[in-house]
Amino acid sequence: MPCSAAEIGSLFLFEKLSPEQLGRLCSEGRVELFDPGPVFAEGDPATCFYVMIEGTVVMSRRVGSDDIEVTRTSQPGVYAGAVMAYLGDGKPQRYMNSVRVPEPTRFFVLPAESFANLIHEWFPMAVHLLEGLALGSQTFQRAVGQRERLLALGSLSAGLTHELNNPAAAAARATSSLRDRVAHMRNKLGAIASGPYHGDALKALVELQERTAERVSKAPALSPLEASDREDEIADWLDDHGVQNGWQIAPTFVQGGLDVDWLEQVAAAVDEEEILQSAIECLNYTVEAELLMSEIEDSTTRISHLVDAAKQYSQLDRAPYQVADVHELLDSTLLMLSGKIGPQVKVVKEYDRSVPRIPAYPAELNQVWTNVIDNAVSAINSAGGEGTLTVRTALVHDRLLVEFRDTGPGVPAEIRGRIFDPFFTTKPVGEGTGLGLDISWRIVVNKHHGDLKVESVPGDTRFQVLLPLTATDPGTEPDTVPYPAQEPS
Repeated sequence: MPCSAAEIGSLFLFEKLSPEQLGRLCSEGRVELFDPGPVFAEGDPATCFYVMIEGTVVMSRRVGSDDIEVTRTSQPGVYAGAVMAYLGDGKPQRYMNSVRVPEPTRFFVLPAESFANLIHEWFPMAVHLLEGLALGSQTFQRAVGQRERLLALGSLSAGLTHELNNPAAAAARATSSLRDRVAHMRNKLGAIASGPYHGDALKALVELQERTAERVSKAPALSPLEASDREDEIADWLDDHGVQNGWQIAPTFVQGGLDVDWLEQVAAAVDEEEILQSAIECLNYTVEAELLMSEIEDSTTRISHLVDAAKQYSQLDRAPYQVADVHELLDSTLLMLSGKIGPQVKVVKEYDRSVPRIPAYPAELNQVWTNVIDNAVSAINSAGGEGTLTVRTALVHDRLLVEFRDTGPGVPAEIRGRIFDPFFTTKPVGEGTGLGLDISWRIVVNKHHGDLKVESVPGDTRFQVLLPLTATDPGTEPDTVPYPAQEPS
């Protein structure tokens, strides 16, 4: 269609250009009428810069398999397309969104190369400023993001070290005590063997040791009141049978699951009053040794679980893109952050174990969980330090929902729309960079083609991550958030 310099000069974007510049635009660009339908699609090479002259434009973004409408306007002069062509090779030029028209609409269309050349020729100072703003902010954001991840890694390492130290110290203490108990047991058995005891009594004592060890492994859990009553019963029995220091032995026997009936069997098996004291002491060492070995086993198992969680969290020795179980990822992240969460925050897991495994970048999803959980714990701490963090999974239509709900003070309505913006933070100076949720948004929306939403009222804030169940084409995330169709300010 014919290009009128006067018509395009009436648009807010070009109203300050000279007649010569407007003529240059008409000579290098064109006016094109688009019938209802698509103008360009998100992800395609950005070949043209579009300025609407007359009609209606609808802009949308792809979220998963859906196109979500972002902007609909009939304001003449709105623009879209290759808006950053002036960066040249500094940034891959692709359409960051999709544009369609619901009615016949006229656009002024300028090839991206011509647009870039004209901007460089007419506004050289502005180009330098815009290049510095666009490329500099990306570089700054990457640098700060790397620094924030290093700080988070340091915090996680400190927490993991603390968590590993407790079971390691417990295992070391138990091993030292076990060595002492085994030495006492050898001495006691040596004294019994060298004494004037019948062979049948010695054989019975050895059998009792084996049966006692089996009984310790199956010891029932008792309430404090039940344990106290049983200690009194055993202490009284030991006193009645002339066993010395019964009050010291009784708690160990109760912890090992022994009772008065068992002691009666011991007395009947030994059948020699003079050997009963030694038999009881020997069995006491047996019970203590078994309890210490159980403590060592528990401690080393805890260490093994922590190491497994660290490997799961970091996705060490695993492909970056794989089919993953989100529950494993969530559990490893919660375990890694347990030191920061602390005992005052109650963690509730509402997992739907029937949801399928999904194709994803597990290490990056762990980063999302870390950012959201960290914010939730900070919110709870700001409200007094006590609260509940609920992690829920469910199947919502054709997507997997991972929801984090906290009982903090909530996100004020006036800033709710900004929390995913780069560098926006509500934390005090020095405690946050404002990149956690921005990075999370990019990982969930841009890389996994999912969605990240927030619903908040005081006492009930919910961050919801929606992930597709089927694989999408894995690719790199865009460096910038897609531009909406621009209107005059």
